[in-house]
Amino acid sequence: MDLWQLLLTLALAGSSDAFSGRETTAAILSSVSQSLLSVNPGLKTNSSKKAKFTKCRSPELETFSCHWTDAVRHGLKSPGPIQLFYTRRNTEEETQEWKECPDYVSAGENSCYFNSSFTSIWIPYCIKLTSNGGTVDENCFSVNQIVQPDPPIALNWTLLNISLTGVHADIQVRWEAPTNADTQKGWMVLEYELQYKEVNETQWKMMDPILSTSVPLYSLRVDKEYEVRVRSKQRKYENYGEFSEVLYVKLPQMSQFTCEEDFYFPWLLIIIFGISGLTVMLFVFLFSKQQRKEN
Repeated sequence: MDLWQLLLTLALAGSSDAFSGRETTAAILSSVSQSLLSVNPGLKTNSSKKAKFTKCRSPELETFSCHWTDAVRHGLKSPGPIQLFYTRRNTEEETQEWKECPDYVSAGENSCYFNSSFTSIWIPYCIKLTSNGGTVDENCFSVNQIVQPDPPIALNWTLLNISLTGVHADIQVRWEAPTNADTQKGWMVLEYELQYKEVNETQWKMMDPILSTSVPLYSLRVDKEYEVRVRSKQRKYENYGEFSEVLYVKLPQMSQFTCEEDFYFPWLLIIIFGISGLTVMLFVFLFSKQQRKEN
């Protein structure tokens, strides 16, 4: 229903009030209300949602952040400000003191950031979201359970060898751990998962997790281009971090035969040379036999 139709309906509502009473007017106004909702769905009254935690993540076991969604009510944000409170469940303390988020800015909108001063690895945390003094969501965890490392960096590859037919090649893929993950001193132990596929494919091939920062890929087609990516996780936990940037692999073609379908063994030449050789041998045999008879 467009604007002119709405105005006409409102005019009819006014005239109906004059002639038919309030009941008719109420019915028409109800119809107008439904029409307005169809014009502007944001006015619907059943779109109320509460704020909710979406993710808590630690990239390096030294800091972490928690994120949440906005509260939505009648198409608008909830009037009450969202606040995050936390407590550390230390068994040595008799009372659990709730403290407000130390930093609402550093991790972005709708988030709370805990720097190293507020992060304890082995002590469980409980967090809660409040609005107008009431709790709308809560969660409990320990920091080692929410580790999701940053993506690995500096992906590169080197050629190991090319098959004799020039059809396949083997490469070695290497990368480095995230710069903020202290793997040298053993503070973090990361497992890596490498995935690769041909450029025109949609399904990634996944390799088994490894602890090293390099892995060979065997029997890649030299006439294809490949994409390679790597992600990591804290050992013995399940939460992988984001994938690295995609590494593109284009192999050099070292032979005129670029694929198996184009490689034909020269059987015809072999047959021709074989027949020629047998003919010559037969001629020599007959000639030598003739010479013996003459002698």
